[in-house]
Amino acid sequence: MVTGIIGKKVGMTQLFLEDGTLEPATVIQAGPCIVVQSKSGQTDGYDAVQIGLVETKPFRSANKAITGHHKNANVPPTRVQREVKVAKGAEAPKPGDQVLVSIFNKGERVDVIGTSKGHGFQGVVKRHHFKGGPGGHGSMFHRAPGSIGASSYPSRVMPGMRAHGHMGVDRVTVRNLQVLRIDAENHLLLVKGAVPGANGGYVVIRKAVAAKPEPRPQLQEKPKKGKK
Repeated sequence: MVTGIIGKKVGMTQLFLEDGTLEPATVIQAGPCIVVQSKSGQTDGYDAVQIGLVETKPFRSANKAITGHHKNANVPPTRVQREVKVAKGAEAPKPGDQVLVSIFNKGERVDVIGTSKGHGFQGVVKRHHFKGGPGGHGSMFHRAPGSIGASSYPSRVMPGMRAHGHMGVDRVTVRNLQVLRIDAENHLLLVKGAVPGANGGYVVIRKAVAAKPEPRPQLQEKPKKGKK
């Protein structure tokens, strides 16, 4: 059994739970996916499978490399492919097998990997949350970054200095999101909280690498400090 699946972010909504609480949820169209290539420790050094997302519109503009790669597995070309790990002790699926959203369970913790929204070229105030200088009295230091290095030594800007530049379009992983609902018929997955990227962006949903335990309510109240 594989530990992840490819999906597409649909948008955000609200979901009422059984106890009446209202939770923010992100709707993800997870799959269906097909196995394009299977990798083993003997041939590749690690156990994983390459899966491709099956979309409603077929991928008609595939080049010869992509078409030939999928032809070896006897599956139609897919636009998006990702590698996911195989669970320990489980048998790896064969090329052509399906990977569906049913690999997850309600209440399970998952990690969602996506690409953040792009914000273009931004300054240090918006990009790195710098405070900036005074806004009046002719300071001319409203949104400037300040000193970026000493003059005599080292006489250069050190690597990693936070400065203005391109913001967004980064690989972001949000960990330990709870699965609120699964619609296997429509290939939908609802997770608690926000997911990186814009609506329509591709994401990878995997089983949580370091799942946090569920919080348990305290049965006994702690004694208050003070006089008896």
